[in-house]
Amino acid sequence: PARNVKLEITETVVMDDRVDMIPIMKEIRDRGFPLAIDDFGTGYSSLAYLRRFQLDTVKIDRAFISDITTSDEDQSICAAIIAMAHGLNLSVVAEGVETEAQLKCLARLGCDEVQGFLLGKPVPADQFAALFGARADMRDGASPTPLFQAS
Repeated sequence: PARNVKLEITETVVMDDRVDMIPIMKEIRDRGFPLAIDDFGTGYSSLAYLRRFQLDTVKIDRAFISDITTSDEDQSICAAIIAMAHGLNLSVVAEGVETEAQLKCLARLGCDEVQGFLLGKPVPADQFAALFGARADMRDGASPTPLFQAS
């Protein structure tokens, strides 16, 4: 089912062609696919356009995550992105999480999900299937069970 496939579009692609992208993004969402804007904060975001995009998720670029535990500025930027996204009813994913300290900081800031080497390195599809097995809940159209949960 479309709801189980989240499509990601980089901020740069969206902003470079925003006039054409808005109706395309609306059509994708109308077909039931959730949309995420990737690498948020690294380009030239316009908050006015962000409000108009048909999005479900904002992904914070790893450039703001790597020093989040030592840089007040990066922590403030992440807190602002999370608050803004939540205010627009969007979920937030932090990219590039590599340490427990980063995970704890992001959890404290209210980040919804994380990606990064802390959870696992990218693997080819056949290795993924071997690690996690065939997921029956994905085949029958049910919502997937989370593989990881923050404690």
